Amino acid sequence: MKPNRLVPAAAVAAALVALAAPHAAADQAPLASAQSKAAARQAATAPATLDTLSHFFARDGKVALKAAAPKIEGDTVPVYMLSPRFVAGKAGAPVAQLEYLASTAVSSDGQKASLWTVQQGSSWKVVNIATGDDESRYAASGAAELPGGTVFQEPQINAWYVQKGNKVLPLDEDAVKAIGAGGTSLTAYQKRVSRAYGDKLPGSAYDRSGKAGGYNETAQESRDQAAQAAAVAAGHEDTSLTVVSTVAGARAVLALGLTGTAALRRRRRPAGQA
Repeated sequence: MKPNRLVPAAAVAAALVALAAPHAAADQAPLASAQSKAAARQAATAPATLDTLSHFFARDGKVALKAAAPKIEGDTVPVYMLSPRFVAGKAGAPVAQLEYLASTAVSSDGQKASLWTVQQGSSWKVVNIATGDDESRYAASGAAELPGGTVFQEPQINAWYVQKGNKVLPLDEDAVKAIGAGGTSLTAYQKRVSRAYGDKLPGSAYDRSGKAGGYNETAQESRDQAAQAAAVAAGHEDTSLTVVSTVAGARAVLALGLTGTAALRRRRRPAGQA
């Protein structure tokens, strides 16, 4: 599956969640500054990061450690996730919130990985490596579909969309299943996510029960696999990265109110791609 993240946020009364609908013209999601992108890219290209990437790409003998020669390609892109405030129907709330910046790494044998970078204090640090290049691909796809729109993920169903004004379009097969190939209005999308997640927001009974981690019946297997994946990078000194997502097909389903590092994800192709 795709990213899984969890940390409770401010309490929200579940009984009131679905009562208010957002304005059709919701505020734009916050933009990442050029300075932030440059700092994130600098963290992604640091020697220690590239060393960890070599170990990541060399896992399972896919490429020799010394031959991995990872490099960072393309632009660093902001990654947005469905906003709990939007789900809760807060007037003017943007559909998504900025979660991290992503840079794409490529090895000598063509493997790709996404580096998730966040600001910690005054500096930017890579906190996770995930297989594939979903973030950059969907950013490009969304820009082509709706120039100037916000590309975001609904992680609960592993769906990617682009939103601009009152229009929401799907970017992958999961999003097509959710809102149809032709997309939907922002108003209709808010009603759908409110019905789906309104009782699972931070502070809800669902959150307090400990289920907000989102693991399904294969939770322990996913945790074990994540631990094994993290050990890949632990074989050399001074790695500050949480290396996960190396086991394709492991299931991890998540709830809202999410900030922090991720579990496992399986990559999907964008809608319309073979």
